[in-house]
Amino acid sequence: MSLAFQPPPRRILIRGVNWLGDAVMTTPALLRLREAFPAAQIVLLTPQKLAGLWTRHPAVNEIISFAPGESVFAVGKRLRAAQCDLALVLPNSPRSALEVWLAGIPRRIGYGRPWRNLFLTRAVARRREAVKMRKRSVKEIQELVRNPPPASAPASAPAEGIPASAHQMYEYLHLTTMLGARPEPLTPFLEVDPETMAATRQKFGWKQLAGPVLGLNPGAEYGPAKRWPLEKFIAAAREIQRQTGCAWVIFGGKNDAQMATQIATSLSGEPGAVLNLAGRTSLVELMCLLKSCRLLVTNDTGPMHVAAALGTPVVVPFGSTSPALTAPGLPGDQRHHFLTTVAPCSPCFLRECPVDFRCLNELGAERVTAAVLNILGGPGK
Repeated sequence: MSLAFQPPPRRILIRGVNWLGDAVMTTPALLRLREAFPAAQIVLLTPQKLAGLWTRHPAVNEIISFAPGESVFAVGKRLRAAQCDLALVLPNSPRSALEVWLAGIPRRIGYGRPWRNLFLTRAVARRREAVKMRKRSVKEIQELVRNPPPASAPASAPAEGIPASAHQMYEYLHLTTMLGARPEPLTPFLEVDPETMAATRQKFGWKQLAGPVLGLNPGAEYGPAKRWPLEKFIAAAREIQRQTGCAWVIFGGKNDAQMATQIATSLSGEPGAVLNLAGRTSLVELMCLLKSCRLLVTNDTGPMHVAAALGTPVVVPFGSTSPALTAPGLPGDQRHHFLTTVAPCSPCFLRECPVDFRCLNELGAERVTAAVLNILGGPGK
């Protein structure tokens, strides 16, 4: 049941989430909130590392960022100065609810959880459609590998038969629905400034790249269980380059630099064939360059969501996670290709594989190559 507001809220604080991919999945909810309250000022509280994501977003009027290690009391004090009259808390942590309570915001809405309900004026019950991303135990995984279920009842059952409404974006949409927003999903959306995009392309020598420009993102901050093997990335990238004459732009964080260098040296040495940007871009620059790519081959990680929300198709090997719950774009979006295997222990939702990494080892480079060629329209495109 949605809440009625009289008078309508003048300044709405959104306590944003803490991870890049999750932040992109909140954008449909923010757009619906903007639609429901067109005259309100929407203020977004976000970690400093994600502030660049929101500088051009049409749902956000003002950004308040907080630094790593900044105390909850310091954040609460700054929020009090913002003088918001309604707060929507998207994360489920006790701290996020405490921040808006310390700010003295009179109406505070979020999902009900132990140790934080005291700080909310409306604790929203868990959705019936929600599917918990339960981590499998090592013992459970080992048993599934020793005794896999029959093919008629795949052990990846946690990902089977899941309704589209179980996707994570609906968790955030449900909260905005409580405020009177429409519940129908929108495609996750991000925007970049054309001038900034042109300047970023010039800074990194984009004009020197030859052929169709494709992106490659071989890292995954969450952990190695999400990473398709490096040798398979290299094999697929080589074959795609051979068939299409493409240029590869390699993305990643500072921790991915060594891996990205290994990929770059394994690809064609032709001028304009490879541009290694791992660890070299800001978030805004990453957004500009992902939007500039024809497509992105990537693990299930933040830049995957960013690329899709900017309109760039993605090809994603999924192993330890489930595309039914966290795939980018709207469920059923045919622009994107999500590749999985029938490993009996997948999805496990673990950071590291306790067995033999079969969920991604069994996914061959030829499947990624075929998906890329399908998007491009065939060899030579």
